[in-house]
Amino acid sequence: MPHPPIGFQHGLTLEQAHTIAHTALQEGRKLSLAPLTVLVLDAAAQLKAALREDGCSLMRPAIAHGKAFGAMGLGFGGRELAKRAQAMPGFMNAFSDLAGGAAVPVPGGVLVRDSSGMILGAVGVSGDASDKDELCAVAGIRAAGLTPDTGDDA
Repeated sequence: MPHPPIGFQHGLTLEQAHTIAHTALQEGRKLSLAPLTVLVLDAAAQLKAALREDGCSLMRPAIAHGKAFGAMGLGFGGRELAKRAQAMPGFMNAFSDLAGGAAVPVPGGVLVRDSSGMILGAVGVSGDASDKDELCAVAGIRAAGLTPDTGDDA
C-alpha cells in the first residue's frame, strides 16, 4: 500500500484555493469594502483556505463558512438559496437545523465549477453587503481559471 495513501480527489488544489482567497481580498480593497473574511471549501466541504483581514468582526469567519457550506449542502449558489429561503422558509429552516446552523442562505456563497460543470468546492465571503461579498468571491474564482456559480439564472 502506498504511503501516504493516494487517490483522494478533493477538487480544488491548494494553489487554486490560495489564488481565490488572495484575489477576493484584493478585489475588496479595490472596491474599498469593509474588512473581509474569505473561506474556501473543497469538494468534501472541508476547509482548504481561509483569510481574515484585520478589522473583521467576530462572527465573519462563521458567516463566510455558512455561505460556502450552505451552497455545498444543496448544490446551489447563495442567490438561489436566498430565493428558496423566501419561497420555502420551512424547508430552509429544516436544512439549517440539519446543517447544525452552519448554512447562511444569502449571496456571497459561490460554488466553484470546472470547465465541464463539476463542482470542485465553494467560496464564502463575509464582511460587507452580501452582493459586494459575492463580487469578491467571483473575482477570486475567475482568477483561478475556474467558473463561479452564484445561483443566479441570468
